[in-house]
Amino acid sequence: MQMTRLGRTGLQVSSVCLGTMTFGNQADEATSHAILDVAVDHGITFIDTADVYPLGGDFSSAGRTEAIIGTWLKARGNRHDLVLATKCRGAMAPGANNEGLSRKHIMAACDASLKRLGVDYIDLYQFHAPDPDTPIAESLEALTDLVRAGKVRYVGCSNFAAWQIMQALWTSDQRQLATFVSLQPRYNMLFRMIEDEILPVARQYGLGVIPYNPLAGGMLTGRYISQRAVEPGTRFTLNNSGELYRKRYWNDMVHDVVADLHAYFSGRGIALTHAALAWVRAQAGITAPIIGASRPEQLAESLAGLNVVLDAEALAKCNEAWFELPRERDISVARR
Repeated sequence: MQMTRLGRTGLQVSSVCLGTMTFGNQADEATSHAILDVAVDHGITFIDTADVYPLGGDFSSAGRTEAIIGTWLKARGNRHDLVLATKCRGAMAPGANNEGLSRKHIMAACDASLKRLGVDYIDLYQFHAPDPDTPIAESLEALTDLVRAGKVRYVGCSNFAAWQIMQALWTSDQRQLATFVSLQPRYNMLFRMIEDEILPVARQYGLGVIPYNPLAGGMLTGRYISQRAVEPGTRFTLNNSGELYRKRYWNDMVHDVVADLHAYFSGRGIALTHAALAWVRAQAGITAPIIGASRPEQLAESLAGLNVVLDAEALAKCNEAWFELPRERDISVARR
């Protein structure tokens, strides 16, 4: 596993980040611990989560993923070997002040995450999505106080538009506040909208880029190429999120493009999963794609192809996919 710097910081992270949003729903605690063990055994030191996880949960399960990671950290005693990232913004309970990026919610959310994780500090604390009802200066001032208190080391954002990233960077600069060092956007062969503005902003200002959905919710594994009916028990049928993933990737045009990619790489002896990850990692400015799993063997299979390097012809084939698909009409930010 290669190590790389997180943006302009001196922080070293593994070039693949483990995503954990399946923990506590699609993967029970024992399975989640086994997935974490596989990740560490393969050299992953970068773990990403969020207070609202697991994916597909509700208020009764919010925080369960962090708690599972916390029991694993306690059992393994390896917290200081890892770079631990989590996020706040989503609703954690009923009530107007139990979500968003107000100072009140950020401070409470951070303390709650620290408690669930069983740690003294969070390496990378991120806004999960923008909050149009809260001035960005208020949110950044809260992050600054968390950094000064030693509860947070670095700060970042997820699902921010380019103009929102720039607004935050400008506000931090003008007010001498903690500033974003990284961002988490959705990015894969089937969705490349961040190339227009977000990636250029990241490169210009030295932000680390930690893309999620590099396998398009599992579509780019090739698992669904022969299916048109949604398979129960997958990400495409989860409560509260299945509809979002079906809207993103479950249509005949995507199925046809993925089937063509699968046939091409099968002819070259390369798994589509490995090709999809290799494509993302080959793009300029990418720090560490986030890879998740619901079973330890699934993660091991994904990581088995980290040495795959695509030649010019294969890269061109991957690049064609985006231009064969219709653009998403709804480009509003959606939390994953």
